[in-house]
Amino acid sequence: MRWPGRVGAAVMVGLLAVVLLVLPPVRAGFTGSSTNPDQFQAHDDFAVGALYKWGLNSTPRQSPSQVGLNTTWSQVASGSEHTCAVRTDASLWCWGTPGWGELGLNTVSSDYVYGPARVGSGNYSLVATGPATSCAIRTTATLWCWGHNNLGQLGLGDTTDRSAPVQVGTAGDWLRVSAGDTSGCGVRSGGTLWCWGDNSFGQLGQGDTTQRLTPTQVAAGTTWADVSVNENHTCALTSGGGRWCWGLNTHGQLGLGDTNNRTSPVLVPGGGAYSTLKVGAQHSCAIRTTGTLWCWGYNSSGQLGLGDSADRTSATQVGTATDWSTVSPGATHTCGTRTGGTLYCWGSNLNGMLGTGNTINQVSPVLIGTDTDWASVSNGVLHTCAVKTGGTLWCWGHNNGGMLGKTLASPTQVGTVVNWKRLAPAPYNLCGTRDDGTLWCSDYNAVGQLGLGDLVVRTALTRVGTATDWQSASFGRQHVCGIRSPGTLWCWGENASSELGSGDTTVYTTPHQVGTDANWATVSAGVGYTCAVRTTGTLWCWGSGGNGQLGLGDTATRSTPAQVGTETTWRSVSSQYGGSCGIRTDGSLWCWGANPRGQLGVGDLNNRLAPVRVGTDTNWLDVQTGRVHTCGLKTDGTLWCWGSDNNGQLGLGDTTQHSTPTQVGTATNWFSLGVGSAHTCAVRIDVTLWCWGFNGSGQLGLGDYLDRLSPVQVPGVRTAYVTATGSGTYATQFIP
Repeated sequence: MRWPGRVGAAVMVGLLAVVLLVLPPVRAGFTGSSTNPDQFQAHDDFAVGALYKWGLNSTPRQSPSQVGLNTTWSQVASGSEHTCAVRTDASLWCWGTPGWGELGLNTVSSDYVYGPARVGSGNYSLVATGPATSCAIRTTATLWCWGHNNLGQLGLGDTTDRSAPVQVGTAGDWLRVSAGDTSGCGVRSGGTLWCWGDNSFGQLGQGDTTQRLTPTQVAAGTTWADVSVNENHTCALTSGGGRWCWGLNTHGQLGLGDTNNRTSPVLVPGGGAYSTLKVGAQHSCAIRTTGTLWCWGYNSSGQLGLGDSADRTSATQVGTATDWSTVSPGATHTCGTRTGGTLYCWGSNLNGMLGTGNTINQVSPVLIGTDTDWASVSNGVLHTCAVKTGGTLWCWGHNNGGMLGKTLASPTQVGTVVNWKRLAPAPYNLCGTRDDGTLWCSDYNAVGQLGLGDLVVRTALTRVGTATDWQSASFGRQHVCGIRSPGTLWCWGENASSELGSGDTTVYTTPHQVGTDANWATVSAGVGYTCAVRTTGTLWCWGSGGNGQLGLGDTATRSTPAQVGTETTWRSVSSQYGGSCGIRTDGSLWCWGANPRGQLGVGDLNNRLAPVRVGTDTNWLDVQTGRVHTCGLKTDGTLWCWGSDNNGQLGLGDTTQHSTPTQVGTATNWFSLGVGSAHTCAVRIDVTLWCWGFNGSGQLGLGDYLDRLSPVQVPGVRTAYVTATGSGTYATQFIP
């Protein structure tokens, strides 16, 4: 937040006087951030202290990490960006990102559920997950599916997605189910096998490549015991322990000694009976009744566990152990448990999904920790979850979709450093500056957004370069821009939309200077675009302009900073999800860009290609844009919000959408503001913290996961500074 200079100076000085009486001595002085006399910092300069966070804990885990404290978990299934699990009381729980409704929570008002949430009231005995689908068998032996259904993979007779469980047919004798990428299969009483969905490679086993929208029997007359389907191939076990596979065979994943596709079940050669057979994206593994483990198919990351990365078209024994009890092939990694309760993993270790404490691939099984109470394991695309014999649930690996179920419902200190000054959070990253002018970043790094010169994940805040003159930073989706003294601008990370302002689409993994000017005052990075204000009071934007968010009168992309209009009185700008707002030195508020929920505050839902004034007031002090809602502070200490209110993020006591600024309560002592995707937090002059809106990740800091429709004080917290992003909240300088 930035305070105005001459505008509302008397009010501002009065507010600061009260605050300074409350705050203890601090490290930093009350100084300006640029040469522009109309722009200087207030609470940002004295809110220096320890770093606290709550809500989504998106940091990837490189070792097993317990999900909550519940001890009644019995089975878990890992998808792509979601996870589902069953408890011993037969309740079903899911969490993660419901891009297609795969959580089964009928989620329509909020996009993310980062902690376990119960799926309806039904009782379930088994759950299976595909990348974006889920299927489960109830204790009544009925089959229910939900999620993505573009190719009929839910088996419901159509291609309509479902966001809540829907019964598949009327049969009440389902025993086993497996959910794949675009198809599904299950076994019913009597050993009959049924498959449905996409059949482009013959993965339904029907002898053709014709799609089936409802369960269709496979190889009638054979008694089947279990089935496993993943990307485009299927394998199944007969009651006698025979292995049969069919579908895509590009890498020999059918185990038939060649790479020819099959459209009907084919017996996999190799003596002995098998007790377990599971398939990954393009590889397969099975356990013989003798306890030996065998794998075949794609092996680019060593996921076969054979000590190399060469594909195998026939089953090959993994090591010499004879005590394997379970196995779970994922997309590019595999894990399994042995009869002594030990856990082993191998293959790709992107984001630490092997649980070895690092990100180094392993081409042979590696023991995970020393625990001997692992009961079962389930590998997803980029994460892994497992259940212990004591009923505890553990997950590790990638977590940018919340699939690890890691949330913090109450403020928790990050590290021990106590001189954090300003924070730049993103949905899956965090950067921050310290009062010594150093910049630190952490978490995901797929496009170099950490600025460390590589693409390696960092699970702890890591210093960016050696500069000691960072004034501020702003994190977009996967790019960062920051200002260094005396006003140079630097950007790095994702650049597909030219959001780095470098004149190209090159990804920069270290800070890259934008031009040569040294008169930048403030910068705000959004999703695929960036806006910034210079000390001259001019406003500049660049990157994606598809919704008019650059304010340049069109929807074109700009690869270098382009001036917005000719005004020289801009004081601040906030750019996030396609809608932008800014305040001028006369205290007027202007917004532009995407407006589907009225977040521009101009009284309608129409996008604006250039800045449009919001009302006629001239006492706006701060404005912050969320995903589809916006909030602002005025110099009289009042708080105003507008836009989407599905989760009560406007703080008005209801869920009614507002397309013009609406006052939040009657308080006149609001001091600072933080706006997330669907929640809002704000600090009052007495340094009490208040939050409201969506709370699915505990981002309100209230110790639970219940939404709030009005501001609620966060107990035990007194702070001068709060900021929010996505489903997380951060604060510095907790005051006793």
